[in-house]
Parts: sequence; structure tokens; C-alpha cells
Amino acid sequence: MIEGPHLVAEALQARLEPITLIVSETGLKKSEVRRLVGRREPVVLGDHIFGIVADAETPPGIAAEIEVPRSSGKASGPAVFLEGVQDPANVGAILRSAAAFGVGEVLVDRACADPWSSKVLRGAMGAHFKLALRQVADLAKSVADFQGTTVCTVSGGGTPLTEIPFGERVGWIFGSEGRGVSESVRGRAKVRATIPMAAGTESLNVAAAAAICLYQGYLRGEAQ
Repeated sequence: MIEGPHLVAEALQARLEPITLIVSETGLKKSEVRRLVGRREPVVLGDHIFGIVADAETPPGIAAEIEVPRSSGKASGPAVFLEGVQDPANVGAILRSAAAFGVGEVLVDRACADPWSSKVLRGAMGAHFKLALRQVADLAKSVADFQGTTVCTVSGGGTPLTEIPFGERVGWIFGSEGRGVSESVRGRAKVRATIPMAAGTESLNVAAAAAICLYQGYLRGEAQ
């Protein structure tokens, strides 16, 4: 279930036709919602009932039931691997950065927050429909099978981010908020990278670290 005009618009732009389109009585009075409905026949609910159906604290007036897109497994461009990132806000923010900086696919392990949960969907702001998104049972194997340079982020002791050569397709690996990347996955990475920070700073939030890494790669032509 996706909620709000922005997410519904992104899904329609990606040619994902809703299984069911739901609007509130108040939402149907808004021109933005009516444009999205078009010639479709939505289920119209009273505001109170729509508020029960919707997950958002402030019901957005429109929601849609969609089929989760299937990844073809043939995405191009950089890739992102997420291991054990449990905060839905972090997963959503990483997906949003990934879409913004030319990432083709994102692979998450089963310890991550559900990438299709309502909180992740809201945080990603439509990025789901621009990425090949897959949940995998064995992330270490997916990293080992990746055709390109796999870069694992570590809090210290790695190659400074600015010194990493981007000569081929890159797979970025980001780990859980507390423990980072596990040794089993870290051992499969070809490069270990550290973001230079001011003295006395221990680490960055995983979503912030991901945004910095992906932006750096994008600036240096990795996504081209």
C-alpha cells in the first residue's frame, strides 16, 4: 500500500497501475488527487474510515494498492548492498540517495527493515520505482558474485574515500547502525573505505555515510 499524491504519481509514472485506488471524500475535492484518479474508478471512503486504512498520522487523501515490482536482475550502474540496517528511516534515506546518484540496484538482507514497509516508502519518496530492489538470503554471496569493485565502508583504517579509484562498476556495502558490516561480508569486499572526519568524531549515521559515498562516486563519474 502506497500513500500520498507523490508516491502514487511516482508509481503511475513507472507504469505501475494500481490494483485498487482509494481516496477520501476530502481528498477527492483536491485537484491534485482528481488528476491522479483520472478516468479510474476509485474506492471512495469517508475521512474517518480512510484515516483508519491509512498509516500516515495525517491521512494524505489518496492511497493505492500495487503489486511489488519484480527486479529483472539486469540493472546497470552502481549497486548498493545493505546488511542489517534496521531503522526504516535509514533504509528509506539510503534508497532516496541511491536513486539521486545513479544507482541501478539495491540488495538488502533479511535483517534489514522491510524495504516495502510504509515508513521506508515514505522516507524514500518514490525511489523504489527508480531502482531494482531485491531482498536476498545470502548477502555475502551476492557481494562475491558482483561483477565490479565492491567497496565496504569502515569507521577507520580504510582507504580514504577521496583516494578510491572508480575505474569500473562499484558495489557499495553499508552495514547496521551499531555493528557495521559483518566480517563475513567485509571479507568479500575488494576495497575498504573510510570517510575522513574531524578529530574526535567516531562515526556517521549510516544514511549520511551512504549519501556521502554515493555522491563522491557520482561526482567522479562512477554512474556514467
